Amino acid sequence: MIGLPRGVTVYAFDEPCDMRKSFDTLAALVTERMKRAVITGDLFLFVGRDRRRAKVLYFDGTGMCLFAKRLEKGLFSAAWKRAKSQRGFEMTLSELALFIEGSEMATRMPLSPSLLSKADLRAKFPEQEALGS
Repeated sequence: MIGLPRGVTVYAFDEPCDMRKSFDTLAALVTERMKRAVITGDLFLFVGRDRRRAKVLYFDGTGMCLFAKRLEKGLFSAAWKRAKSQRGFEMTLSELALFIEGSEMATRMPLSPSLLSKADLRAKFPEQEALGS
């Protein structure tokens, strides 16, 4: 997973997956069950029922890539428990990196503050409005 652009989205499959599946059968799950196109460059996460194995499928522009990991200790979190639909759920690359390391996803926190509206700016800096700015 070297050199992935920041705009890539990660989609986690909505239920435990048979880890014997490989390129074509995982791509079929993406297309038929998740209703997404594999060749977009997005990443697709699958976790085994025993939660010791996970696979990430993606298209790098020249072919399909499959990253697999088996934890020697501990378990992956049950990613499918966060899914609200059969299309899975979205993760960021940072969340995927933590997930692959075996971290539990407890909650999401916004990393950047929300943008202030003009009314918020005027209320926060009334002296600037008096100067004509």
